[in-house]
Amino acid sequence: MQKVLTAAEMREVDRLTTEKYGVSPAILMENAAHGAANAIRERLGGSVKDKSVLILCGKGNNGGDGAALGRVLWQQGADVEVCLFGLVEDTKDEARANFEILQKITGSEEFELDQADLAFTQITGLDEWLEYDSLNFQCDDPDVIVDALFGTGLERPLDGVYEQAAAFIDAFTEDNPNRETLVVALDIPSGLNADRGKPIGPAARAHVTITFTAPKLASVLPPAQNFVGDLEVVNIGTPCELVNATRSKTYLSECADVCRWMVQTEFSSASYKNKRGHALIVAGSSNYAGAAVLAGNAAIRSGAGLATIATPESSRTLVGGRVAPEVMVRGVAETECGAISEDAFDEIVSFSKNIDAVGLGCGLSSSDESTRRFVRRMVEERKTPLVIDADGLNSLAPWDTQGSTDFPLVLTPHEGEFMKLLGTDDKSVLDDRLTTCREFAGRFNVILLLKGERNLIAEPGGRVVVNPTGNSGLGKAGNGDTLNGILAGFVAQAVQMKADIFETVVAAVYVAGLAGDIAEQKYGKRVMTATDVRDCLQEAFEQTGG
Repeated sequence: MQKVLTAAEMREVDRLTTEKYGVSPAILMENAAHGAANAIRERLGGSVKDKSVLILCGKGNNGGDGAALGRVLWQQGADVEVCLFGLVEDTKDEARANFEILQKITGSEEFELDQADLAFTQITGLDEWLEYDSLNFQCDDPDVIVDALFGTGLERPLDGVYEQAAAFIDAFTEDNPNRETLVVALDIPSGLNADRGKPIGPAARAHVTITFTAPKLASVLPPAQNFVGDLEVVNIGTPCELVNATRSKTYLSECADVCRWMVQTEFSSASYKNKRGHALIVAGSSNYAGAAVLAGNAAIRSGAGLATIATPESSRTLVGGRVAPEVMVRGVAETECGAISEDAFDEIVSFSKNIDAVGLGCGLSSSDESTRRFVRRMVEERKTPLVIDADGLNSLAPWDTQGSTDFPLVLTPHEGEFMKLLGTDDKSVLDDRLTTCREFAGRFNVILLLKGERNLIAEPGGRVVVNPTGNSGLGKAGNGDTLNGILAGFVAQAVQMKADIFETVVAAVYVAGLAGDIAEQKYGKRVMTATDVRDCLQEAFEQTGG
């Protein structure tokens, strides 16, 4: 997991890098330029030779990074134009040094002997920018535009010439078959406040954001992260221990987290079904038998050795006829409405002595009081980790139950279900999803997976992990059931392999989202289904070392 830092935390890390390790700000800026140049070169197929690059720079350190990047790309054969919004004499320290280097190079009598072109322009106001724009960009578009106007220090909305410059950059990200310009933001797209998940005003979108040392909050939290494009984190020489020592408890999950989990739970020559974990899916009702099928099929495909579905007796034949033959199906006591009744609790206890994890709630129905009592008993008297979704959550709302460190509770609400758990219809409680998730998990001692545009996973100790995989095509019927099955299957394996449950949930959510991304590539968001996502688990495992 990568730590996600605030702007203040990032400044402190940079300060300590210089004070404790002697890495000067000038070296950090130079490293940032070379790291960004490498990332751009890879995006362009391995070379920038003869590519045209426009870099728009502000007067601060972000602009200094842009100036240094312009020099590096020019030295690598690109035709580069650097535009400073301001005057060189108004800049400071390392940024000024890099702008002065550009002045000296472009003002040298020997400059014209070089093969690649390098231009440096200073813009002091809106009229100059509009004239510059009209004279320079009416014909061919540049191959690359770099946004180096503002970095992580912006605290107020863009206005004036900066707002116009951001709009100019943003126009190159709009769908247009006649434009192939790559838009790159350095550290964070201009117009975003690094510490906020919501834009503070107009901002420039990017195809790729190259951020330095660590992700920032705005680059991973929606809706601000929608301006970021692909996020690439570049190491500029900051010691890892300084990042790890920050107070931040917010993280971004990555493929390496899943790879480690896969190694910990790998198949050995002595593996067999009872050593791979047994997941029990308690799901379904007369009207929602499909939910049980989806969850059960996902559980057996997740790597678990065994999967059993407990469903109302009247649904048993329907579920059994549709589920994978490897999944066992048991019918249990039901209400008159065809939902699981409280009487089913003792039945489930009697046959679940070898169960390692339970997934509860998919298609369960929460309208019957007997069903709600059954769910509460499953929570209060559990002997295994329990993953609760959908009507399992609705049966317990508003939430007032303490979790157990012996048998963890994993709650997986979407935002509407989470508001019910909170006992409110005030949507403003979700304005700061990060803080709300952290406080809820800590207060009730649960692992909370809040589903949404970016899934958040919180644990009682205060850590919150942002999951980067997944897409809006997952917002269709059945995907919640599939995720519940995947989670139950992963947790069952973790129990057998003695893996950390929170890290297991992080890995499961990453893999499920990755399977969704693979399904999107194959079928498209409009066509892809929950079954497609489950079927793409194989490729997701291949990509994560499973």
